[in-house]
Amino acid sequence: MKKVALVTGANKGLGYQTAKELGQNGIKVLVGARNEERGNNAVSQLKNEGIDAEFVQLDVASADSIKDAVKTISDNYNQLDILVNNAGMIHSKESWDADSVNSLTQDILRNTFETNFFGLVDLTQQLLPLIKKSEQGNIVNVSSILGSLEEANNPNSDYYQVKPFAYNASKAAVNSYTIHLAAALKNDKIKVNSAHPGWVQTDLGTEHAPLTVEQGARTIVDLALDTSEKTAQFEHLGQTIAW
Repeated sequence: MKKVALVTGANKGLGYQTAKELGQNGIKVLVGARNEERGNNAVSQLKNEGIDAEFVQLDVASADSIKDAVKTISDNYNQLDILVNNAGMIHSKESWDADSVNSLTQDILRNTFETNFFGLVDLTQQLLPLIKKSEQGNIVNVSSILGSLEEANNPNSDYYQVKPFAYNASKAAVNSYTIHLAAALKNDKIKVNSAHPGWVQTDLGTEHAPLTVEQGARTIVDLALDTSEKTAQFEHLGQTIAW
């Protein structure tokens, strides 16, 4: 039976490229996206390339949308083999080149966490019964090296000065969830890992980023397709990143 993968935020950028490459590996891809028109356009593009893809309306910042998406997937598919938690954002009031810890509001902090963390946890929890039906389940949380506490506290790190607090804290929380979920599922056939795509040319990374979406998606796809016992890892292109 063909494997099924859900990729959130899959209508563009890293999510779309991840969906494309998973589809090229013979996996049926569920394209999670907030906007129906954009989601269906992405599915049409994927289908034009011979990829088996379907649109699933999904706004990870909305509990109702998550509930509806989970019902849609459960009603139509017996199991879910791969979950790529890719959807994420940085608030427009935060900047890559300034430490926002003393300037951001509670609303900015809460809005960032709603998308980057709370929605990710909610969706994953609700999908776990389907993932547990897989012969080998893979959960990939798309994080960032900016969520590494060691890098954030190392003055010699290239990332030491990059301190948008809400974004970085939300990714640190995602990494903590990866560790805890992997431990909770250690007796199940489910692996949970965090991926750092790198600084990628997307709406989030801007055109100044050095990596293409193809290069950025490599780590995500590799972890999603991994058949080893690897779990509770934080990686970029096969290299381990400190939590």
